[in-house]
Amino acid sequence: MKLSIVIPCYNEAKTIRQIVDLVRSAPIAEDKEIIIVDDCSTDGTRDLLRTEIAALADKIIYHQTNQGKGAALRTGFAAATGDIVIVQDADLEYDPAEYPKLLQPILAGKADVVFGSRFAGGEAHRVVYFWHMVGNKGLTLLSNMMTNLNLTDMETCYKVFKRDVLQKITIEENRFGFEPEITAKVAKLDVVIYEVGISYYGRTYKEGKKIGWRDGFRALYAVVKYNLFR
Repeated sequence: MKLSIVIPCYNEAKTIRQIVDLVRSAPIAEDKEIIIVDDCSTDGTRDLLRTEIAALADKIIYHQTNQGKGAALRTGFAAATGDIVIVQDADLEYDPAEYPKLLQPILAGKADVVFGSRFAGGEAHRVVYFWHMVGNKGLTLLSNMMTNLNLTDMETCYKVFKRDVLQKITIEENRFGFEPEITAKVAKLDVVIYEVGISYYGRTYKEGKKIGWRDGFRALYAVVKYNLFR
């Protein structure tokens, strides 16, 4: 089995080298393909990618304009050649050491898609923003009402797909609306979805967190749009 790790990246000069090192050392037997999509960073990330990281990744793709996480993932998914594809944020909030348990349901032949839930299981979680948790759970509840799934964390970064599942889906959202869009579109396919508990090391806005209230409203719009009108 070959695993493609797609890392969307925007202004992550402080963390991009560390996350690539962690991905490279992830404890998995599968052949790894690391794909980084830089979404027109302006903080020196591009210089690091070209000088320090180019030899550590299989593919680095540079957007010439900032388009958003969804657009970066669309580019990365198109470049992926692995049998399985996982999304990995570049900000150290999610730990690549947990790849084995995320992959296990697929490798065991039980699942086609796996979500890593921050709200299931007993793994470590940094205590951060209450209202972000409320927003995430509210969006997940609304998404579940539309899809008839029983996910606990629709907004999670860690989503793992058999590549042939991704090839049936066209990503339209350019920003954080990607999460409800992909969930809605996966739910409409004849696939088996699993969820596993993961740890979460959330960062603060001072530390570089980017998602904001506008993204929450877009996610709400995307839940309705891709469940009822697509």
